[in-house]
Order: sequence, then structure tokens, then C-alpha cells
Amino acid sequence: MPAVSQKGRSMPQSPIRKLVPYAEKAKKEGVRVIHLNIGQPDIKTPKVALDAVRNHTLEVLEYSRSEGSEEYREKLAGYYADNDIHVKAEDIIITTGGSEALAFTMGSIMDADEEIIIPEPFYANYNGFATAAGVNVVPVTSHIDDNFALPPIEQFEKLITPKTRAVLICNPGNPTGYLYTKEEIKKLAAIVKKHDLFLVADEVYREFAYDGRQHYSILQEEGLDDNAIMVDSVSKRYSMCGARIGCMVTRNKQIIKTALKFAQARLSPPTFAQMASEAALDTPQRYFDDVKEEYTERRNLLVEELQKIDGVKIGNPQGAFYCIAELPIDDADHFAKWLLEEYRLDGETVMVAPAAGFYSSSGYGHSQVRIAYVLDKESLKRAVYILKEALNSYTHNG
Repeated sequence: MPAVSQKGRSMPQSPIRKLVPYAEKAKKEGVRVIHLNIGQPDIKTPKVALDAVRNHTLEVLEYSRSEGSEEYREKLAGYYADNDIHVKAEDIIITTGGSEALAFTMGSIMDADEEIIIPEPFYANYNGFATAAGVNVVPVTSHIDDNFALPPIEQFEKLITPKTRAVLICNPGNPTGYLYTKEEIKKLAAIVKKHDLFLVADEVYREFAYDGRQHYSILQEEGLDDNAIMVDSVSKRYSMCGARIGCMVTRNKQIIKTALKFAQARLSPPTFAQMASEAALDTPQRYFDDVKEEYTERRNLLVEELQKIDGVKIGNPQGAFYCIAELPIDDADHFAKWLLEEYRLDGETVMVAPAAGFYSSSGYGHSQVRIAYVLDKESLKRAVYILKEALNSYTHNG
């Protein structure tokens, strides 16, 4: 039998999705599974976006341009200008989700066996994108005791080698909810300019910054035009995960020209989803104000309830809608499977994402889980109660 590729064997499973078969089996048995594992918001998609597709007048569903429709990119540039990010339509390539934007970015700036530095824990699929591109992730570890703050710049400098091509951050962070300060962005900007590297920022959670904090984009930093590449998406901003529309944004013309070749190879982003995404740009500010207020309340409730559980340590998210919780267990993977396969409380259980998959370094995250607070407050409170009772049963009887 022909063998699969080494790259295929090395491709990591998603810590978020690998437990889905266990959850589906539990549901078929009549168990209510409360999902804390995935960042699928329950917030309604703006009506204006859905209406754009519902009321379309297309008679032929044609290809769009490889870089995305000009109308959408022009309008998107206007959105960024409103957020003090000044780019032109030609600085934007529309992609099939932020995932494709990251894949295009790695393909455009890195060759096989080169290195990208990423503060960990990080969005688990960064490991997959790097594997697919044949490049190596060099992690710099942040810690829950420091609320996952950016490690000292000196740690980055020690990791830079002749193979280093870029630094990648997620701001605000998935899975930690950490929000980089303006000063931290400036420190990163200085180091990439000093060493002639790229700074790539995944900014899909830009709107979700809490407690009066402000998001500062790498594209707001002066003198970084040749180095800065931003990745963005409509998935979380407008609760449109299924649209699969994102973008890659940079003022570096050579990178745009290179990424466009990858975009041409996959032909074009989906037409209906672009229509919805363009219309979503007309969403009133009140929508975001209400969503931010709701997520702030959910975060506060989640942190407060988790802090009541003996032995649980939790980072306090400053943005996005995730947190990392450290549990009084040794193996979060086993615990997560046990929750789905064996534990029931009045016909209910919870699903969490084991956090080891959000690290590149071995030995980290084995007692941690990522929790997404994308459910209503009543469901969150119930989920934490079930988690508390489950931990008590697991640690005493496991």
C-alpha cells in the first residue's frame, strides 16, 4: 500500500476538533453537551449581511477576482481608516478565512526549514500552518502566573538565528485573551526592524478589547511598512464563522505581488460570502458596543465562577473571548475525553479544549484547558458548575 507523506504524518490534530467524535457519540446517547471548546459565537450575525445574500439578484454565480472584489476591498480600506489603519484597496488580498491569509503569508515570506518565532500558548492551527509550509515554529513561552504577558524582548533576541524570518503574534490573543500594549508592539517593531524580519499580527479579535483598553495595530506603527503583515477575518467580528472570509493586509508591495500568485492558484474567494462581508461593513457601532458589553459580562462571570473552584488557576482575559484555566489534574486530554465518555450530571456534561495543543514546546499545557465564553451567562454558569462537580469526581475517583 502506498504510504502517506511525512508531512501528513507530522500534521498535528486540532485540539479543538479532535474530540468531536466523542461529543457526537454522547449527544446520540441523549446527553446535553455544553460546548466550551470552540470559538463559535452565539451572537446573531448582523441582519444586513444575511439580507445581502438573501436578496441578491445574481443570475450567474461567477468567479470573483483572485484578490477579492474591488468594491469589497475599497470598502474594507474605509473600515480600516475608521480604525486609524490607513491602507489602500491594493494593500488587501481577500482570502478564504484568516486561515488562508496565514497560509499565504507563510508561503510568501518563508522557505522550507526556516523559522518563525511565536509567543506560546498560541492558536493551535499555527502549528498546522507551519507544518504545511515546511517551516519551524520557535516558541517563546508566556506563563499563566504573568497572565501570559509578552516575555522580555531579550528572550526573542536569544532565539533569532540566520533562519529566522518572522515573529507572529495574535492580538488580542487566542487562547489567552492577552491584549498587547502599544509599548509592547513598539518593542516588537524595533526588534524586527533591527534584525530585518517580518512582524505578522493576527488581529481578528480587534473589536474585543475590554476594561477601557484600546487595540493597537501593527499597521498603526510608523516605519514598519516593509515588515508588517496583518491577518484579519469577519468570522468573530460579525459572528460569521461560516462565511470563511478573511484578508491579508500589508503595504509591502512585493509581498502583495507574491501572495497574489498563491491567491491565483486557488482561483478566488467565495462570491456570496464576499457579498455578505461587504454588507456587514454597514453594521452600526451599537452592535459592537452591545457585543463587547455582553462578552465583558460573560468574562467576569466565568472568571468569578472558576475562581471559586479549589485548585483552579485562571488567566484574566483582556480581549477576545477565551481564557486558559489550569486545573488540578495531570492530563487534560484524558480529562476532556472522560468528560464526554463517562461523566454525566443530570444528563449533561461539558466539552473543553485541552491546552497542550496550543503550545509548541513539549511538556507545557498538560494540566490546562482553553475555555471559550461564547455562550449565554446562564449556560456558562451551569457549565462551570458541572466542571466543578466533574473535577471533584475525577480527582477523588480517577
